[in-house]
Amino acid sequence: MAAALVLTILNKIVRPLLLLLTLPVNILTLGLFTFVVLGLVFWLGSALVPGFKVDGLGWAIAGALVMGLINGVVGMVFKL
Repeated sequence: MAAALVLTILNKIVRPLLLLLTLPVNILTLGLFTFVVLGLVFWLGSALVPGFKVDGLGWAIAGALVMGLINGVVGMVFKL
């Protein structure tokens, strides 16, 4: 529960700031750098929550992608 709460807070506060700061790189990569930003937020969440561990940026990006896919599916199923 703590990890979900921290990730929610980071996604609402830190992610928009990071996306704004990395906007030129994001435009150059046609939006693909957004995955790196999501991974950084996921990795930061693992640093803040004890017991929630991510071994590297690659796994953080993979975890953020899986979390995004699950959120999308749940949103479509429950019409959120």
